[in-house]
Amino acid sequence: MVFFVLSAQAPLTGVAGTLPIPLGLGNGGGAPGVYLVVGVMITLFSVGFIAMSRHVTDAGAFYAYVSRGLGRPLGVGASQVAVLCYSATQAALYGLYGVVVQGLVQRYASIDLPWWFWTLATIVVVQILGSLDIEFGAKLLGVLVVAETSLLLIFACWELVSGGGPRGLDIVDSFGPSAFLDGAPGVALTFAIGCILGFESTALYAKEARDPARTVPRATYLAVALISVFFAFVSWMIVSYYGSDKVQGVALEALQRGDAASVVFAPITDTLGAWAADALQVLLATSLLAGVLAFHNGINRYFHSLSGAGVLPRRLSRTNRRGAPYAASLLQTAVALALIVPFALAGADPVLTLLTWGGGVSVLALMLLYVLTSVAVIVFFRRTRLDTRPWNTLIAPLAAIALLLGATVLALNNFTTLISASGTTALVLELAVIVVFAGGVLLGRLRPGQDNLFATDGVPAGSAEEVPAST
Repeated sequence: MVFFVLSAQAPLTGVAGTLPIPLGLGNGGGAPGVYLVVGVMITLFSVGFIAMSRHVTDAGAFYAYVSRGLGRPLGVGASQVAVLCYSATQAALYGLYGVVVQGLVQRYASIDLPWWFWTLATIVVVQILGSLDIEFGAKLLGVLVVAETSLLLIFACWELVSGGGPRGLDIVDSFGPSAFLDGAPGVALTFAIGCILGFESTALYAKEARDPARTVPRATYLAVALISVFFAFVSWMIVSYYGSDKVQGVALEALQRGDAASVVFAPITDTLGAWAADALQVLLATSLLAGVLAFHNGINRYFHSLSGAGVLPRRLSRTNRRGAPYAASLLQTAVALALIVPFALAGADPVLTLLTWGGGVSVLALMLLYVLTSVAVIVFFRRTRLDTRPWNTLIAPLAAIALLLGATVLALNNFTTLISASGTTALVLELAVIVVFAGGVLLGRLRPGQDNLFATDGVPAGSAEEVPAST
């Protein structure tokens, strides 16, 4: 289970693709400590999430949890926020992917085409693969993830053993409270939370586990710990290489010239040799491609599931001969185009706009989902009394809500810095999350469910084992 979660994380994308943003626009040398704080926050959230997963077997999606605890309309609202979250994340990945492939083709084939050409071409390819129900092989993905993780860890361990850069291993400047609050910590929090997206998928494998009551919690906690410690360690060594007093200037300059990945590639190449630069470029492109494919197929099935639940039009549940949800796939591709084409037409920098805007919106949406789920956990167990442990069903969820709300306030305070745009643009993006949620709640009231996926009173009918599973 842990390996499945780690395979979906695309660690090189999280480090080389997004780390330069919190380093340059966030709290600079204090970014490594943010990953540990987020790890604690997500661990607290996981306590209630896991407790409820034992009674909403195989539900997998946040909207089912919210529906069980808070009622179907709020659950449908959560489902629309989840679609926004995943779609915005995919669009952000597409923006970075276009830049990476543009650089690769320029370097090795001397072909100079804009980033959006490669992004749009890949959207077509992904649509075809999605319609044919073809995905990257699990074994190939495993090899690529091991390769990219190994390169990052080899560099980080070498930097640790060699004693760090010009300021040594300066722990205080990366993990101290003042370092955390320096600059714009909300920017760093936003991307750190995004890097742990997907940890909740351990609950999907409960049916296959020999002892799900023990396996799922252990796998979830271990996955969160490994991801947060991994990003904290590698980012700390990147900061150490440059020096905590200089890394922000280096990252900001790289962002401004449109070469953000060089912040990570340069020290690794300097440490491991020129061959590492070529390997990292290719691995970053494949990592991003795997990510957009995963989100495409995931959103397809989300649309398909919502259609089956009566939330979306029934025609979206249609499948082709191969069993692929082709109607949902077409809708997902249309959404991706709607999010990306305006940036291409405007000639916008995909890293400083599409990546940061999409990442910001997706994390705000994710924070709302986490808060709603934590509230749902408390209400669900207060109503059903299926689990009376105070720590699991009340204290930990309340602590998670407090930390999540605090992180949301920081993210909102630093949102204009994150998106490098006006306050008006920031307000529009922030309101988009609220509008989508409100629209989903209204949709839930106007379209009553036609199946047993949701309980109208927020409580599952029958025993815990009888709770129906979502697709």
